[in-house]
Amino acid sequence: MADGIRRSKLRGRGQELETLDRLLRDVRDGQSRVLVLRGEAGCGKTALLDHLAERASFARVLSAAGVESESEIAYSTLQQLCAPLLDHLDALPVPQREALATAFGLVAGRAPEPLLIGLAVLGLFAEAAAGQPLVCVVDDVQWTDAMSTAILTFVARRLSVEAVALVFAARSPGDERILAGLPEMQVPGLPDADARALLDAVLPGPVDAHVRDRIVAETRGNPLALLELPRGLSPAELAFGFGGHITTPLASRVEEGFQRRIAALPEQTRTLLLAAAVEPVGDVPLLWRALKVLGVGPEAAVAAENERLIEFGVRVRFPHPLVRSAAWRSGQGAELRAVHAALAEATDHTRDPDRRAWHRAHAALGPDEEIAAELEGSAQRAQSRGGWAASAAFLERAAELTVDPGSRSELLVSAASARVEAGSYASVLDLLAAAETGPLDPLRQARAERLRAQVAYVLNPGRGSVPALLAAARRLEKLDPVAARDTFLTTMGAAMYAGRFGDDTLRVAAEAARSSAPAGQTFPDLLLAGVVSWVLDGRPAAVPLLCRALDAMGSAGDAGLVWPAAAVAYEVFRLDLAFRMNQEAVRFALNSGALSLLPSALAIWANSLVDAGRFAEAADLMDEIDAVTQATGGSAYQLSRLFLEAHRGPEHAAMHVIEAKLSDAAAHGNGRLHSVAHHALAMLQNGLGNHRAAMAAAQEVIAYPEMALGNWGLRELVEAAARAGEPEVAVEARDRLAERTAATPTRAALGVQALADALVGPPEQAEERYREAIDRLGTVETATHGCRARLLFGEWLARANRRTEARVELRAAYETFSTMGAPVFAERAARELAVTGEAVAKRPAGVGERLTRQEAAIVRLAIAGQTNPEIASALFLSPRTVEWHLRKVFTKLGIGSRRELAAALRDR
Repeated sequence: MADGIRRSKLRGRGQELETLDRLLRDVRDGQSRVLVLRGEAGCGKTALLDHLAERASFARVLSAAGVESESEIAYSTLQQLCAPLLDHLDALPVPQREALATAFGLVAGRAPEPLLIGLAVLGLFAEAAAGQPLVCVVDDVQWTDAMSTAILTFVARRLSVEAVALVFAARSPGDERILAGLPEMQVPGLPDADARALLDAVLPGPVDAHVRDRIVAETRGNPLALLELPRGLSPAELAFGFGGHITTPLASRVEEGFQRRIAALPEQTRTLLLAAAVEPVGDVPLLWRALKVLGVGPEAAVAAENERLIEFGVRVRFPHPLVRSAAWRSGQGAELRAVHAALAEATDHTRDPDRRAWHRAHAALGPDEEIAAELEGSAQRAQSRGGWAASAAFLERAAELTVDPGSRSELLVSAASARVEAGSYASVLDLLAAAETGPLDPLRQARAERLRAQVAYVLNPGRGSVPALLAAARRLEKLDPVAARDTFLTTMGAAMYAGRFGDDTLRVAAEAARSSAPAGQTFPDLLLAGVVSWVLDGRPAAVPLLCRALDAMGSAGDAGLVWPAAAVAYEVFRLDLAFRMNQEAVRFALNSGALSLLPSALAIWANSLVDAGRFAEAADLMDEIDAVTQATGGSAYQLSRLFLEAHRGPEHAAMHVIEAKLSDAAAHGNGRLHSVAHHALAMLQNGLGNHRAAMAAAQEVIAYPEMALGNWGLRELVEAAARAGEPEVAVEARDRLAERTAATPTRAALGVQALADALVGPPEQAEERYREAIDRLGTVETATHGCRARLLFGEWLARANRRTEARVELRAAYETFSTMGAPVFAERAARELAVTGEAVAKRPAGVGERLTRQEAAIVRLAIAGQTNPEIASALFLSPRTVEWHLRKVFTKLGIGSRRELAAALRDR
């Protein structure tokens, strides 16, 4: 064909093929596209991937497939896919190149950062596609290892204009969290007419019409079932009946058919198929070496190839995943162990020690301390590559092979710890229960209790998790003081989440921490001491300790505590520091490979983006949080969504979200969520001009002491009470706020105090204080607060009958809030402008506003002087995507270089 896309002979797949053809046309034209095919086993996903590859004659095609037996081996599927592209490694930035090489075991090194691996794969795809479009297909994603899935999902979400197609196939029903949020296409059964035609093509002779109807109906048009099920039916069943309705799952029925076909083959051919099924990479030389150990020659492949059960090419390939599964399950104990032993012998122990250890483990007849030790080494290497799930799998298998009950229990506790780090909470409790059937020394028993409590906290961060965490912390006091300190920190966090619904748990936890925690000078020591003092001694006494803790922060070992540090930064009005730390929290969570940290890190960064007026970016992060919490099974960290909705509205939608969170707070004993929801309600009602309702909500916020919330609850209360005609309430709130800002006189604190003084202070000082507030809060980190100060100043000018001046401030507030994407406050500014006699017409979009969110982000960094590769790393894009977006921006602005960006945006 002229367009380089070949025609397909697949029956009954017109709509699906048109979708794939459109995808290929877009990629041929320089765009990148992602698609997930979902459907039951045998529905034709693999056939669609094959035809996609065949039709992409204009592109370089790469393929990989998840394998059930290697689903725990970190990066195994990713390595399959990327191996042909490694000649482009040298084109990547050094940190990315080293990270990917280490992850693939090409070089030794420290644990690579998953973020760098993701960027490296993105860059690798972009480099490879620079000369020829790239089409990547990944089959059986449900069996892909967790790290490969995470990296490929990361890459898929950031492909743009690299001329890369990334197409996945995933079985359903299954875990719908896999690849969640990516474009999908369901692959249903064939239409009735096509199903009948396919069935007729494989039936051996005349068939009773009722039998044909039942086969078509009960297979639901599943192509593989239509092809394979008749093979297992006798002539009598075909002529007179189907042998009863299908009661087993369709995939199982089809797989049983393959098993019967395999069982009829010669013994050596069965052995060959079993070895190929167990060896997941499809390495032809490795397979033949293993078969030689087993005494199986090349002639054994003939019968399997004749039956179309296996294909030999550059790789060994099964025609369908169910064939591999049938071959694998056909192996019995001794036969399977022999195959694993042969594969272990054929695997180079220096180049691939982990896969060799894995095969040796499955070849073991009983406990084997030598192999268990090898598996422990593999677990350590997996951790160093960021493969926590793989580490857990190695440790679990090592436990099975360990004779000593104490060592076995120790390994199971370590495996449970690795599962927690990987965010795989479902299996942690079972591992701990198994560990506790054997002897555990006091330290490991305490660690097991801590892990159990951590899981409870992650799944439900309310009052229910506090007692278990506190008990674990107390048990660790004399056994492991550092672990005890860290557990007390977690306990304090959980008690703060419980808040007003936690009875006296916060004070009890604080008293226990004070009585046992060492008086150290490290950041974690000072952080715990400061938080404990805040609870027991009050804010004035705690502030110096909290500030010292922030000053002591900075080492890489402290990075995991960035999120509680951010709460402290808000408490002492260090919004500039919180902004930087919240960025670091996201980077650390991504780089550490610990998905358990990522939701909270994304949430606190979203909160900073709301403060900065970057509402669209904050909304994008909310979607990321949903995806991560679905993947880990943890609870959602969506407190920042409340602040976002309070600015964006509309009223009914924001109220729906707030009321839902208030209900969740009561149901789960989460007092902090209760306070945050009322804080958001106060913001919303102030924005709507319902100041008495805002006053009631703000009073609810400050009714219970909440770190990082009290300051801002008082700020909302001053505005609400002043506007509601309650001067005494406003003055009292202003005075309480003044005590706090005086203790920590940062730029943000002085700005907030100036605004409160302007609202309720002497009228002759109001203008000066408003202008001070606008100046102090008009920073990048506090742009939303600064714009609200401008809005209030405009309203004050209007009430002073200084309408011309009022219009200037109100117009500026309206335009800024509109640009930010905060309609609740933009509409308040528009209403006030109307009072001054100026009607607000619908604003034509300025050039800057016509930029997409991604373009705007790229422009900000380009103006700051960052290079394209630096921008790509900062925004998790490929350099080619950055270059493409900048060309589009230049066209929109009518300029020719990045040196003209700042002036072009300013002039327009």
